[in-house]
Parts: sequence; structure tokens; C-alpha cells
Amino acid sequence: MEKVKKIYLAEKEIPHQWYNIQADMPNPTLPPLHPGTMQPIGPQDLAPLFPMELIKQEVSQDRWVDIPDEVREVYKIWRPSPLYRAYGLEKLLGTNCKIYYKYEGNSPSGSHKPNTAVPQAYYNKMEGVKKISTETGAGQWGSALSFACQHFGIECEVYMVKISYNQKPYRKLLMNTWGATVIPSPSDKTNAGRKILEMNPNSNGSLGIAISEAVEVAATSENTKYALGSVLNHVLMHQTIIGLEAEKQFEMAGDFPDIVIAPFGGGSNFAGISFPFLRHNFTSGKKIRCIASEPASCPKLTKGQFRYDFGDTVGMTPLLPMFTLGHTFMPAPIHAGGLRYHGAGAIVSQLLKDKLIEAQAYQQKECFDAGVKFAKAEGILPAPEATHGIANVIREVSRAKEEGVSKTILFNLCGHGYFDMSAYQDYFDGKLVDHHFTDEELYANLKELNTPIPG
Repeated sequence: MEKVKKIYLAEKEIPHQWYNIQADMPNPTLPPLHPGTMQPIGPQDLAPLFPMELIKQEVSQDRWVDIPDEVREVYKIWRPSPLYRAYGLEKLLGTNCKIYYKYEGNSPSGSHKPNTAVPQAYYNKMEGVKKISTETGAGQWGSALSFACQHFGIECEVYMVKISYNQKPYRKLLMNTWGATVIPSPSDKTNAGRKILEMNPNSNGSLGIAISEAVEVAATSENTKYALGSVLNHVLMHQTIIGLEAEKQFEMAGDFPDIVIAPFGGGSNFAGISFPFLRHNFTSGKKIRCIASEPASCPKLTKGQFRYDFGDTVGMTPLLPMFTLGHTFMPAPIHAGGLRYHGAGAIVSQLLKDKLIEAQAYQQKECFDAGVKFAKAEGILPAPEATHGIANVIREVSRAKEEGVSKTILFNLCGHGYFDMSAYQDYFDGKLVDHHFTDEELYANLKELNTPIPG
């Protein structure tokens, strides 16, 4: 039989609903807490930041949530995305394992992020919002929201982590092209930014700091809301369109994964591809291993603590139940800027706490080694974030060989790396540095954290 490398769905087969894993989880997530009262927050506490429809989705227990027709029409620009059988990588690795990847790099911004940016912009538009503020690390989320806001006629203000602002100028220009204002964070435009700069004028920034700035802008500006590209329940749900498409594509291929892998920053990438497959573990007794691949320089899942913590650095958000390194943790300036976040989303954290998913951490040299192998074998240069998933795949292939078994592995190639050439230049020039924390350094912020520990 002729090898089928690429599996496409027809446009009409774009899913009509997102999957909400909260309906099937054995243990529900703990509620977010108001930092002042330490009581569960209600819709009124979130209303200054989010449109009501997204607040409803955040707490929904419905298994399936309808995708608006207007959102599906925009999705058609790049969805359905292809599922590839990685024959080249299999040959390079000399493995009997079957390796598949879902490629999200054909979206307007070159990553999976528009899957949630478009519905978030849509729901804001329906509520009459004029401006959305947000943060971005590597620039992929900022690019995606800039595109979505431009489509729906909403002003967009992006606080971009300063190290990425300097490392990735073309991401900034892409956001500018779609009409967004991009500000390096920490900035002197917000109280949160000025506070950080007073303590450290040379701060490279972090996602937590950028979130503080963006939240402050939304909370203090008229007709302005805030949008987050990961972590929150509704964001993770929007991304499940990836895994739902992959399910149909595997059915067409007559195959099914034993292992599902994705890079991990706050959770949207991992949730998007893994949650629809985890559903089969919960409802059909399957035993699919779902593995989150995070940077060793920001190892919230593999070395963090499960407790309530702020989603931002300054402490402006509700307290979220999460695996965290502490909201003041400052990660090393690795090139995978989209993974440099101190905490994990509540749903992923609960799943990890219940040992229903796995997590592994990788140094960036190993990741870029894997990314270059993939580019040589498959012809696509992966984003620095995506290389973490590829490194994980290579380890699982080695493990399967040692155990004398053959596995079917699926991973999310969440975006291309063509805006990240300076990172690859550093790799080829031998300038990449792996970051090794002592336990004392790693847990310094947690020692000072006075937020509640779930009972």
C-alpha cells in the first residue's frame, strides 16, 4: 500500500463544538479564590476583565460547547490543520514506532494560538468591547490576538516580555501589521511595570509581569477587557479543536495513539491535543499516556508545588489552584519564550495531581538538537517551544526500543520557527546555555509564598 504522509479533513468537517474536559474529570478543579476574602470568586469578580460568555465557559460543566458560526468561518482560513505521518523522522531515528504530528503552523500567526484568539475576540465584540489588552511571551499569542482583533474591529494593546521583544523583532512587526500597539514589559506605562523597574531597572521581564500590566490596563480603562492565551479553562477548551480533528484523522488512517505529547507553558498547547484523547481514558477505559513537555529552566510541573497562587507577578489576579514555582519566579531567558510561565492551568494541575497525565522537563540544547533533526527529516523548522515536544518524542522512541515494543506516538507541532531564526543562529554558534537550578534557587520564591495550600 502506498504510504499516506498527510491526512486532511474536508472544510465541512471542522468540529462544530469544543470539548470541555471538566464534564469527565474524576475530581473537579478547586475554585479560584478572591485574594482579599479567600472565598471562591463569582462572575461579578471576573466581569471587569472578561465578557460574560467567556465567564460562563470558564465555569461550565457541559461536555460540549457550540462553536459560533462566525468563529468557524474564520477558522476556515487555516482549519482543518493536517495530520502528518513522520516517515522521515521515523527513518532518521531507526524506529519501528509510528510517529504522527498535528501541524498548527499554517495559521495566520504561525501557531495554535488563533484557535482561542478568534473566539475570545468574537465574544468581546458581541459585548461591545472596544479594546483588549494582553501579554505575550515569544509573541505567538500577541500575534494571534492582533490578527483576531483586527478581524473583528477591536483595538489591541500587547505587553511583550522584554527579552522576547528584543530577541524577536519580527513578531512585534507582525503584531504592528495587524494594527496592535506593542509595549516591552516591564514598562513605565503601568503601576505594575514601574514597581518592577524600581526594583530592577534591567529586568528582562516575565509572562507574570506582562500579565500584571495587561490586567491593570483592562481593570482601569473604560470599554477595555483582558484576554489570556493559556492557563484558563475556557482557553484550554477552545484549543481542543486540535485533538478533535486529530481523532477524525486517526479514524481515517485506521490508527490510534498510545502516547500523546505536547509542549507545556501554561496548558493550552498540551490541552488542545491531549484532552480529547484523555476523554477515552475516562469514558472507555483506554490507557493513553499524555505527556506535557516543559523547559527545565521553568519546571512548574516537575518541580513546582500544588497550591493557590496568583496568575501574575504583582498579585492582581484571583488565586488559582496550580502547580507553581511562585508568582515572583524569574525564569532564565531561554528562547522558548512561550513556555516561560511560573504556573500551570487549574485543569492540568488537577490532572497531574491525580496522576492522570505525566510531565517531563528538557534543557534547551537537547530541544534544539531535536528541532534540527526534525527539520532535516520532515522539512519544517519548528518553533523553539515545539522542540520540547520533539525531544520528548525522541526519548519515548528510545524507551520503546529498550523495552522491545512499538508505540504509536502523536505530538503537537504547535508552530513554525521562521520568526525564531536568531535562536537557531545561537544554536549553530554554540551560544545556547542550559540552566541548572539548585533546590535553594528553585524554591526561593515558594518559601516566601503565603498563599493557601489546598487541603
